Amino acid sequence: MGRVFLALGLLACSATNAFAGIDEAINSATAPIASFIGKVVFFKVPIGDAALPVVVLWLVVGAVFFTFYMRFINLRGFKHALQLIRGDYADPKSHGEVSHFQALATAVSGTVGIGNIGGVAVAVTVGGPGATFWLIMAGFLGMSTKFVECTLGVKYREEFEDGHVSGGPMYYLRKGFSDRGMEGFGKFIGTFYAIGIFIGALGIGNMFQSNQAYVQLNNVSGGALDGFGWLVGLILAAVVFMVIVGGIKSIARVTEKIVPFMAIFYCFFALIVIFMNSAAIPQAVANIFAGAFTGEGVAGGALGAMIIGFQRAVFSNEAGIGSASIAHSAVKTNEPVTEGVVSLLEPFIDTIIICTITALVIGTAQVAAPGFAGDALGVAMTSAAFEREFTWFPIPLAFAALLFAFSTMISWSYYGLKGWTYMFGEDERGQTIYKIIFCGFVALGCIVQLGPILDISDALVFLICVPNILGLYFLAPIVKREMESYFARVESGEIKNFRNSGS
Repeated sequence: MGRVFLALGLLACSATNAFAGIDEAINSATAPIASFIGKVVFFKVPIGDAALPVVVLWLVVGAVFFTFYMRFINLRGFKHALQLIRGDYADPKSHGEVSHFQALATAVSGTVGIGNIGGVAVAVTVGGPGATFWLIMAGFLGMSTKFVECTLGVKYREEFEDGHVSGGPMYYLRKGFSDRGMEGFGKFIGTFYAIGIFIGALGIGNMFQSNQAYVQLNNVSGGALDGFGWLVGLILAAVVFMVIVGGIKSIARVTEKIVPFMAIFYCFFALIVIFMNSAAIPQAVANIFAGAFTGEGVAGGALGAMIIGFQRAVFSNEAGIGSASIAHSAVKTNEPVTEGVVSLLEPFIDTIIICTITALVIGTAQVAAPGFAGDALGVAMTSAAFEREFTWFPIPLAFAALLFAFSTMISWSYYGLKGWTYMFGEDERGQTIYKIIFCGFVALGCIVQLGPILDISDALVFLICVPNILGLYFLAPIVKREMESYFARVESGEIKNFRNSGS
C-alpha cells in the first residue's frame, strides 16, 4: 500500500508542474465537444415562457408512470422499508455482501453531496420559493423509479463463487432485452451504460467532488491553501484509496457510519437556523405554495418554478439514472423486491428531507432579511443563511461539504468499478488498476480545472438515463409480478419476520 501512496504522491507532484497551463489547452480542445454534447443531452423544448430539458421530461414522465403502474409503492412500501433496514426480514442464509442498511447508506452517500447545499440555493434563486414544492413532488415520484431499478438490479445481478456480486443497469439491460429476443440490442445498451457510468465516476463523481472539497477548504482557510491543491488532493486520494481498496464491504462499513452522521450534523444546524427564524416560517411556507402555482417574479411563472424544481430533484437524487441500483445490487437478500422497497427511502432522505430543509433555511432567511446573501449563489448563499445566526458556521459547513464530497467519491468509485469490470472482467489485478486510476483522478481534481471534461462527464451520466428508463419500461411487468408475489408471501407469513418470530 505504501507504494501506491508513493505513486499517487509522484503523480500529484508531477501533475502540479505538468498541468500548469496544459489544463487550459485541454479546456480549449474539449470545450466545443462539451458544448455539443451538452446541447444534445440537455436539449430544451420551449413550453410557454419556460424551457424544459427533454432529459428531465424523460425522467419525470417515467417516474409518474412507475408511480401509477406500481400502485403508489412509494406510499404503500414505506413502512416495510423501515422494517427491512431494521433487519426484521434479514435472512442470514441470503446471498450478497452487505446489509439492507449498508446498501442504502452507500447509495445515499452517492446522491447526498454539494448539490444538497448549493444546488438548492440555485433552484430557489432561479425558480423562486415555489420550486421547493415541485422539488418535493419530484422526489416523491422518483421513489417509484428507484423501486423499479433497484429491484431489477438484484434480480439480474451476477453472483460469483467467492460470494461477491455485480449488478446494475448494465446487467439488467443486457439480460432483460436478451430474454425478450433482443440480445444484440441488450449487449449494446448494456455496454453503452457501462462506459457512461465509468466516465461519469471519474468526472462528476470524482474530480468535481475533490475540486469542490478543495475550494471549500481553501475558502474557509482564507486562501491559505493556495498552491497546495496537490497536497490536499494527495491526502484525499490516500484516504479514498484506504476505503475503496477493500471493495463494497469496506465502503459500506464507512458509509453506514458517515452518512447518518453527516445527515444529522447538517440537519441539526439547519433546523436550529429555521427555528431561530420561526417568525418567518409561516410566510416562507406560504411563499412555497404560492410560488408553486403562480410563480410570481419567475421566468415562465408557475411552469418555470415546476421545471426548476423537477430539474433540481432529478439532478440530486438520480432516480432513473440507475447508478444507485449498482450499490443496492450488493445487498444480502434472495428477494429482489426487498431492495426495491428499501431504495424508496433514498429520494425521501436526499430530496424530501435534506433538500427541503436547505430550501427552508434559505426561505426563512429571505423573509427575515431580504437580500441577506447579496449577490451570493450556490453554497455561498446557503452559507450566508447559516452565517446570519452563527458567524462561525462557514467552518462546520466546509467540514460538511468535505464529508459530502468524500462520501460521494467512495460510492461513485464502486459505480465506476462495476462499469470497468463489466467491460474488462472481474480480475482482481484489473480492479486494483482501476482503483489506482480513480484515486489519481481524485488528486487531479484538486490540481487542474478541467471544466469541459466535467461537463462531458455530467452529460454522459444523464445520457445513460435514456436506455435505462427504456429498459425499465420493458421490464416493469416483471417487477410488478415480483412485487405482488412478494407482498402476498409477506402477508401470508411465508416470508418470515425474524424479529417477531424470535429466530
